[in-house]
Amino acid sequence: MQDRYNRQINYMRISVTDRCNLRCFYCRGVQDFAFIPHQEILSYEEILRLVRLALKLGIDRFRITGGEPLVRKGVEGLIAEINSLPGVTDLSLTTNGVLLNGYLEKLRAAGLKRLNISLDTLNPEKYRKITGGFDGLSLILANIQRALEMGFSPVKLNVVLLKGVNEDEVEDFVRLTFELPVHVRFIELMNFSPVEGYFLSALEIMEKIKKIGELQPLSVLGSGPARNYQIAGMKGSLGFITPLSNHFCGTCNRLRVSADGQLRTCLFSEKTYDLKKLLRGSATDSEILNFLKRALTEKPGSWQELEAKGRKNGLRSIGG
Repeated sequence: MQDRYNRQINYMRISVTDRCNLRCFYCRGVQDFAFIPHQEILSYEEILRLVRLALKLGIDRFRITGGEPLVRKGVEGLIAEINSLPGVTDLSLTTNGVLLNGYLEKLRAAGLKRLNISLDTLNPEKYRKITGGFDGLSLILANIQRALEMGFSPVKLNVVLLKGVNEDEVEDFVRLTFELPVHVRFIELMNFSPVEGYFLSALEIMEKIKKIGELQPLSVLGSGPARNYQIAGMKGSLGFITPLSNHFCGTCNRLRVSADGQLRTCLFSEKTYDLKKLLRGSATDSEILNFLKRALTEKPGSWQELEAKGRKNGLRSIGG
């Protein structure tokens, strides 16, 4: 399936909940308690119907996200069901890692191979400050180690760059890729975060890392937005995701579905398309497929076309 800019759309990110067991300051505002009511969240049956239809359009790569997806009961069952569908070529999970110790065996049994774990610091005190007081860095690191031992691959660590908070830890994260086969991805803070003044360019960090060793380009970690590199001797790799300083809109291959069934063709766009209304109504499969095709005709060429610079609904409500 191609859009009007001849981009092949083959990837769908599906949020299963807007709830999270952490309160990271750059994601959730201090007074933000407006959770989506349970009855408005897509059921697993509705999600599976959507995935089956997406496969008919050539979308064969899926990611389960949140909020924190592991706070939703039975998510491993959904993962197993999606993995069993003919045509699914890739399925991954994004998590903060807090609950992984109780889920790794279930997820492996469900056929999951790929994990993205959010980890913005390797400093216990900073971790508490970033996450709103959770004292769990040692738990997260132990869960990462166990995931690697169980054969999850790749295990990617998503590091949101925060000016004045974690830029002094770049060398620590680089060192981690020499010690473990993990893929660290430095990600720029989106400009619709509820906080301001923390933006740090991933390109700046890349220049800093070049002083450590020569970065050799990689092209083997999938078709996502990260520009991936290795330094000789690394067990893992480094990636740089630069939606603001050097956007990758020209190769965007994805759609996003929020926990309440709202489709976004662009992360930065305010415009949504109400899939839930169709999934819960009397719409036929053909009508939903046509709806998806029509939405795709409005996918913008780049986020710079949009008027979204001031919006404050973060990834928790969109689907991270």
